[in-house]
Amino acid sequence: MRVLLTGAQGMLGSSFFARLRRSGDDVEVLAPPRSQLDLRNREAVAEYIADARPDAVLHAAAKVAGIAAKLAAPLDYLLDNLLMDSSVIEGSIRGGVSRLLYVGTAAAFPAEYTRPYVESDLMTGPLESANEGYALSKVTAIKLCQYASVQHGLVYRAVLPSNLYGPYDHFGSADAHLVAATLTKVHRAKAEGAPSVEVWGDGTARREFTYSEDLADWLVSQLDSLEDWPAWLNVGAGEDHSIAEYYEVAREVVGYDGDLRFDTSKPSGVPRRLIDSTRATELGWRPQTSIRDGMAEAYVAMQALYTEPREKAL
Repeated sequence: MRVLLTGAQGMLGSSFFARLRRSGDDVEVLAPPRSQLDLRNREAVAEYIADARPDAVLHAAAKVAGIAAKLAAPLDYLLDNLLMDSSVIEGSIRGGVSRLLYVGTAAAFPAEYTRPYVESDLMTGPLESANEGYALSKVTAIKLCQYASVQHGLVYRAVLPSNLYGPYDHFGSADAHLVAATLTKVHRAKAEGAPSVEVWGDGTARREFTYSEDLADWLVSQLDSLEDWPAWLNVGAGEDHSIAEYYEVAREVVGYDGDLRFDTSKPSGVPRRLIDSTRATELGWRPQTSIRDGMAEAYVAMQALYTEPREKAL
């Protein structure tokens, strides 16, 4: 099988790449870097796919960051993601690619939370304001996959994972996700001998984080079974923790004894976001890594990164 992987230098994309390479000689991975292929360029993407003729596309590339970055530049997160997603999906259709797996996000669900989100909650209410531009692009791409499947008889599916963390995150950058940012801030506080670490909000907001290595392993195993999926599928760890709890775990794995200082003048985001992964569980999904073990492994990777910096993701 020849698989085109986008975003291969990103957090989940790096896990995908490693997992695909372990699949054996019968899997060929195509992972062009941004210097070779700008995914925002519609014609360039279509030409690449037509020439490469992949059997499947694993579309993991995205412009993503934390709340502060999304609030500062919502246009960038909407426009860049729209351009990338429409180019890859249209190029795959034009290139005769029969199966595609698109990596969406649980941020595409409405802001109002009354229970864990099920797949049918998509597009039933307003989006979280801090995530709106990014989330709008994701909803659009999810529907593009659905339309492509219905209109052209293709097997294009979308996965809606919870928040993710793992060893390939952008530690120390504006693109860092919450867990990576937490580990970085606590690590720096320890190194500098700082008495406390600042936390945005009051620390009570709850988030579900899934270890990227677990997710990548399972999704790659599903590439030949996408016909069994609904149009979009929730996949998450199945439990959430408060922001304060993530910082407490970070203090434990880093070995930091300082305090947490909560800045309630800063936004916390929606109070809670947890997804219902029942359908994925019925298909065989089983997360393997606890939050404590996963954050410990991510911290080891972060320390190595400071001595061997990686390139910025696609």
